[in-house]
Amino acid sequence: MAKKKIYPHPDYQSEPMKRRDLFRKGVGVAAASTAAAYLAFAPEDFPFSLKDATGVRSFPQTVPFQLPDFRVEKAIGQFEIGLGRTGHAGSKLRKALDAIGGISHYVKPGDIVLIKPNVAFDRSPNMGATTNPQIINELVQLLLVDCRAAEVRVADNPIESPADCFAKSGIQEASERSGARVYLPDNNAFEVLNTPGATLIENWPFFKRPFKNVNKVIGVAPVKDHNLCHASLGVKNWYGLLGGRRNQFHQDIHEIVSDLSIMIRPTLSILDGTHVLMKNGPTGGDPSDVKDGDTIVAGIDPVAMDAWAFENLLNRKGELPQYLYKAQEKGSGSIKYQGRIREVT
Repeated sequence: MAKKKIYPHPDYQSEPMKRRDLFRKGVGVAAASTAAAYLAFAPEDFPFSLKDATGVRSFPQTVPFQLPDFRVEKAIGQFEIGLGRTGHAGSKLRKALDAIGGISHYVKPGDIVLIKPNVAFDRSPNMGATTNPQIINELVQLLLVDCRAAEVRVADNPIESPADCFAKSGIQEASERSGARVYLPDNNAFEVLNTPGATLIENWPFFKRPFKNVNKVIGVAPVKDHNLCHASLGVKNWYGLLGGRRNQFHQDIHEIVSDLSIMIRPTLSILDGTHVLMKNGPTGGDPSDVKDGDTIVAGIDPVAMDAWAFENLLNRKGELPQYLYKAQEKGSGSIKYQGRIREVT
């Protein structure tokens, strides 16, 4: 059966495209191509650019959150910084805390407390690259038993495999044995934090999940050498809460560390001077690089504490790391520790 031919409607007539219409269509195509090229190749800070060098734009576009100030005023008549010496790690910790009025002045019944140790590397505790797990074990017990905290959490975002770092460092076992809950990072645990006054991380991905409902924060950092900023101490410890492509900050290491000093206003800072990594930091790896510092420092001025530890535990005299001067300028503390320290032996 032959196919039926289809004829155009008798009223239809095709008209040739006018030169003006052809020109308009050509201009439209060119404009669309130019716009697409601009969006793809324009620098990141240009309007409507689609470039995402920092990785921040790949995160869901939510309103950045802000952290509260976790600080507590020092106990009346007490010093701002305490040194604990002699005895096992738990004994030194108690002495350092007693020197500033006792931990129960800073943490009250019902508080939810976050502890931030340094668990950055897959290293055993004696290498000095991570926080001594004995300190974490003792601190958690003090918080749960002496202070009657409602909950204690331990969290960090390690540079190497989180599970391996928490296991090898002994932090996971020490935390869970004493009653704390360990938080490991995953892609959904980060949100953009707004830090007013920060130069490099004013709006930056932050390990938020463990901070939900937390009202007290304690940093516990090992005292160690650092090949870029000369020392990794209490202020530098907060670097472990950043997400995103944080390794790019190595190019301006002193600025980023000073930003960290205003990102977190901790309730307490604790410096672990039990195994001091004197060189080849921050990773370490050779036991000969580690010395027994026999000291734990606790206090409420992390800048002054870092200055003291730099001079007295790392034995570095002269100029302090530049980030401490910058942190002081940003109002995070004072490098002048003289007359503000009480030692308990």
